[in-house]
Amino acid sequence: MADSGDGGPVLAADGTPLKRSLSRALRVQKMRALALIAPLLVFVLISFIVPIGDMLFRSVENRMVGDTLPYTVEELSKWDGASDALPPEAVYRDLYFDLFLAAEMKRHTRLGSRLNYESSGMSSLFRQAGRKLDDPGDEAQEALEAIDERWGERETYFELFNAAEGAEIDNDLLKAQKKRIRYLSDTVPTGEMDFSPSAEVSALLPLAARVYTSFAVITGMVDNKVVAKTKPMESLYLALVQDVTRPGFADDLAAYNGPQKDALAALANSGLTAPDYTAIFEEVDRDWVNLDTWRVIQTHSGTFTSGYFLNAVDMQKTPEGPAVQPENKRVLIQLFIRTLIMSLTIMGACILLAYPVAWLLSNLPARKANVLMILVLLPFWTSLLVRTSAWKVMLQQQGVINDVLVWIGLVADNDRLVMINNQFGTITAMTHILLPFMILPMYSVMSTINPSYVRAAKSLGATNWTAFWRVYFPQSIPGIGAGSILVFILSIGYYITPEIVGGTKGVFISNRIAYHISSSLNWGLAAALGTILLAVVLLLYWCYDKIVGIDNVKLG
Repeated sequence: MADSGDGGPVLAADGTPLKRSLSRALRVQKMRALALIAPLLVFVLISFIVPIGDMLFRSVENRMVGDTLPYTVEELSKWDGASDALPPEAVYRDLYFDLFLAAEMKRHTRLGSRLNYESSGMSSLFRQAGRKLDDPGDEAQEALEAIDERWGERETYFELFNAAEGAEIDNDLLKAQKKRIRYLSDTVPTGEMDFSPSAEVSALLPLAARVYTSFAVITGMVDNKVVAKTKPMESLYLALVQDVTRPGFADDLAAYNGPQKDALAALANSGLTAPDYTAIFEEVDRDWVNLDTWRVIQTHSGTFTSGYFLNAVDMQKTPEGPAVQPENKRVLIQLFIRTLIMSLTIMGACILLAYPVAWLLSNLPARKANVLMILVLLPFWTSLLVRTSAWKVMLQQQGVINDVLVWIGLVADNDRLVMINNQFGTITAMTHILLPFMILPMYSVMSTINPSYVRAAKSLGATNWTAFWRVYFPQSIPGIGAGSILVFILSIGYYITPEIVGGTKGVFISNRIAYHISSSLNWGLAAALGTILLAVVLLLYWCYDKIVGIDNVKLG
């Protein structure tokens, strides 16, 4: 280090200002430290933060209805769901083409399952509609071919809707349909396609152009087939009838000079009538002309929803606002309360059983303490399923415990105790399983308590109880706190043991979360339940910090 001599900044050995040199050295040290913790940071981010973030997002995400039925949802937003009138014909029209495309991509059943969470019967309604929407298209095809045989040829449609060389291409339509097919197929369309929608025909036949472009993307980019040689979807024929019967089509056709003009003119002059989409859906199922069906679709058509969280607290989202679920469906609040009470009970039982064991471990001679420690750690070397199944054998009415009680005469053979498939069985099995997680933190803290403190208290006249309660116990509280937090958080999220020994009265909310993830596939509700459970744990953690102080929690 050198002084500049003229009152300037102090210089380092290499001639740079000392302040800049120190900043650079600190920056290098920070980068080295960051490089050391980077692998752990990335691991925590991928395995912890990202899954929790995904769960939080799924609890409010609701894109399925809007992405599967985009045109229907847009038209349905103009309808007053509180009125006594059915949605207008335009809604049924858009539903036909949206639902037909979804059925073509086998996506309509997912949509039905999603809405079935909100109203039973929606799943079968959508599944049935997907099977019957071909019939109106077949009838429209026969009508078109009766007017002109060219409408039965696949090349006619390709020539009509494909942009000729040098003609303007409707890139917005193509991009929109690619995006839509990407969502419906869960894949990125990567195949080659020798089709580009004509902007001129898109203006003349907007609905048919949209349907044919969707068909072309599926055929060329998903199925890797030749568009011109593949039979179009049945909905195209109905869309063509819809377009040529719309008001003003004759005037637009007069200004059109593209391919198949004469064939389109023949359709316009044939006396075709616009399809009655309301009648089509009424024929499929009478529930399609039921106001409740449309109110459910409209209510749950937003991109984000509070419905999952409402369902998680035994409420439901309705057109009039949040409402309480029917009495026979109110189970989740009861499960939350049961989970908290039983987790606290398990935690308390573990404290009572673990404290004397931890005291013995910390005060016995090393040789005996080591043997006892092996017994404490032994459950960790045994499968969780084995331990839980063992309790099922022990606690059942024909099990070991009941047999012993009958043998010694405490219980009559025809009046055996019911200790399984209830809360008692869950508490007993989980206390045994989680007990080591309470013993070890307690032992690690108790082993650091100097025994001379208790001897000093006794030498000053304190009784054994006073010396323990006033001197020893306060020093062991950090271990109790650490073990309590560990056991409570583990027990509140357990689901394997309650599932095996809990029956219907001893299961936790975590069992319901597992059910919705693996069986009902209602991931939105499972995510909402998980989010609420996370919030409850964080709230209790905050309360513990305010009352006891998290700084007092120690592991040794």
